[in-house]
Amino acid sequence: MQWSDEAIVLGVRRHGETSVIAEVMTRGRGRHLGMVRGGRSRSMQPVLQLGNSVDVTWRARLDEHLGEFRVEPLELRAGRLMETATAVYGVQAMAALLRFLPERDPHPHLYEALSVILDNLHEPADAGELFIRFELAVLNDLGFGLDLLECAATGAREDLCYVSPKSGRAVSRQAGGPWADKMLALPGFLGDESRHAADAAALADGFRLTAFFLNRHVCEPRGLELASARDGFVQAALKALAGQGGPAREARA
Repeated sequence: MQWSDEAIVLGVRRHGETSVIAEVMTRGRGRHLGMVRGGRSRSMQPVLQLGNSVDVTWRARLDEHLGEFRVEPLELRAGRLMETATAVYGVQAMAALLRFLPERDPHPHLYEALSVILDNLHEPADAGELFIRFELAVLNDLGFGLDLLECAATGAREDLCYVSPKSGRAVSRQAGGPWADKMLALPGFLGDESRHAADAAALADGFRLTAFFLNRHVCEPRGLELASARDGFVQAALKALAGQGGPAREARA
């Protein structure tokens, strides 16, 4: 068995004296693991860093085996990702999110989204908005997608400002007003064809929204917690935006 694909490094762990087990997100074959012989060498260590884009060739006698990777560098962005707190925490948090998906299950749109976000993690507003959309996409692929395009009560597509914590569907201001204290806020930048820029307050609402449903549908049933790197990313993004003049708001679930 053999195949080749583009991939993004999600992590490595030591295997024996000189090798590693590499975890990558491939374009066409999803999250995949494989052994890299000599992966701890001086030449391979800079390549097998979290966030780098690589070309991998996987070989194994049988499809169900772990197999071996031959790895060639494509874009070594790991050094750049170490320059800001949003990037350091963001790449770790997205890798943790992808581990909720079954191994070897193709998700090409998530691969593309990951690649785009990795190149924008240095801009807090862009990074925050893209990260929230990434979490929504992961929820959708896990079978827990939110319906944020029309009001669950009236079918209206305008003035949507709440999300029902029970159904995960959007609710208009008028329909949800009487139960506003029990609703989750729907940030304007997630609206249909919205052109609203994501400020710190809107991002805080977005982070709270996705955390609620990730915890309810994904983490709690598995006895898990969201990665601590997510909290680091959220606080770094909100702090950076507050420093640019926007109000920061607590965004914990």
